[in-house]
This record gives sequence, structure tokens and C-alpha cells, in this order.
Amino acid sequence: MKNNQLDIAILILRLSLGGMFIAHGLLKVMVFTLPGTVGFFESVGFPGWMAYAVVAAEIGGGALLILGIETRRVAFALIPVLLGATYVHFGNGWVFSNENGGWEYPVFLTLITVVQALLGSGRYAVRAESMAPANTV
Repeated sequence: MKNNQLDIAILILRLSLGGMFIAHGLLKVMVFTLPGTVGFFESVGFPGWMAYAVVAAEIGGGALLILGIETRRVAFALIPVLLGATYVHFGNGWVFSNENGGWEYPVFLTLITVVQALLGSGRYAVRAESMAPANTV
């Protein structure tokens, strides 16, 4: 694949993944409301304060991904949020259309977030990273 095509592919991944994180964060604020989200977190065994942290991570992390700022770090930092979502939905079966959502979607999002973390920002970013793997000499 030509470098330009790779950079465009990374851009598309970054924009779509960032948009998805923002959409999920705003869903928790605008549809479920923050008190409702806190209640849900508590109902599944998480401390209520984590709802605020997750919303901030989703909205802030999504914006940083879209802009391409610290993409590797941001993507790696968002993986625990997705693993938490996987944990919550795991008992509902595989398919996300199951009642209360299954685990397929959060696992898929986790995997593409790992891919984004490995790829970095690409060329079309506010703060482009080199294509060299993270932490190499």
C-alpha cells in the first residue's frame, strides 16, 4: 500500500473511532443523563464516580483522536473503557442486538482501538507521529 493510501486509511480510522467515542459519551450525557449513567454504573457494580471519568474519557479522547493529538497514548488509554463495556455486556451473549447488548461490538471496538494505537496518528493530524512503532530507538 502506498504511504498516501495508508495515511488516508489511518485518517478514516481515527475520524470514525473518535466520532464513535464522542457519540457514546454524549449519549451518556444527553440521553441517559449523567445521574442515569451513574445509576447504571452502580447497578452493574462499578462506583458511580466512574461514570464521570468514562464520559470525560470518551468525549475528550474522541476529540483528541479526531485531531490526531497523542493518538497512540489516547487510544491505549481508552482500551480500559472498552474492556469495561465488554465486561458489562459479556453476560448478554455475543450479538449486540440481544437484550441489553451483547459483547461483539465492544470487543470489535477494543480491537480497532488497539489497531489505532499501533498505527498512530498518520500524516493527516494536528500532531503527526512517525510510522515507527512506539518506543523504538
